Amino acid sequence: MREDTEFRPKPLMAVGEKPILWHIMKIYSHYGYNKFILPLGYKGEMIKDYFSSQVKSKTIDKFLINFIDTGLESTIGERILRVKKFITDNEFMVTYGDGVADVDIKDLVRFHRQQGTLGTITGVHPYSKYGLVKIDSKSKLVTAFDQKPLLKDYISGGFMVFNKQALNYFNSQETDDMALKKMAQAGQLSMYEHKGFWKAMDTHREMEELNQLWNQDRPWAIWEKNKTKK
Repeated sequence: MREDTEFRPKPLMAVGEKPILWHIMKIYSHYGYNKFILPLGYKGEMIKDYFSSQVKSKTIDKFLINFIDTGLESTIGERILRVKKFITDNEFMVTYGDGVADVDIKDLVRFHRQQGTLGTITGVHPYSKYGLVKIDSKSKLVTAFDQKPLLKDYISGGFMVFNKQALNYFNSQETDDMALKKMAQAGQLSMYEHKGFWKAMDTHREMEELNQLWNQDRPWAIWEKNKTKK
C-alpha cells in the first residue's frame, strides 16, 4: 500500500467515510471498552488531528484516547513497552491498526480469564490469496481450481488480551512475534478460536474489498446490531 500510505498512515485509510482505525475502535467500544492508548509513529500527528477534528465538530464517539509518540522506527515490542506506564489495569488488550472482525470482545476476555495464561491471541482462518490447483495424484491431470479458498490453518487475527506480567516477555529490539513465541514456549499463550468474519487490509485491493463489503452487509459493524452480549 505504499502509494496509498505516502501521504497518510494506514490506520487512517478510509473504509466508507471513516478510517479503518475508527472501525476497530468501534468494535471495542461496542462491548464497553472505551479507553484507548494509540502508540503513534509514521505521520502520527495526522491521527491526532483526525480525532481532534471530530471533537470540534461534535461527532466524536465515546472514546477516551491517550496519544503516545513512540517514534518512527520503533518495533511493535518497543511501542508496547513505551506505553507500559499508561497501562493501569492488570489486563490490557492489543490489536493492529489494519484489521476488522465481528469478534465478541467480551467472550474473548472471558476465555482469556478462564484459560489463566498470561496471553491470549485470536485465531482466524484466512483466505488464500491465490487460487489452488487440485490434481489427480496418479495421472497428474488437473481436476479442479479452487479460487482463494478458506484455509484450514490458523493465523493470529490481531485481537489479543494480556495480563500485565506478559510485558516481561516483550523486548524493545524485537517484534511482538518474538514475545508471543516466548510465551508459547513457556505455556503461557492461549488461542481463542474466532469462526466469524475477519479481514486485514494489507493491499490496495483489500482496501477496495473492505469498502465493497461496507457498502453491502458490513459484516464487522456489530455496533449497528441491536443486541450486545453481556
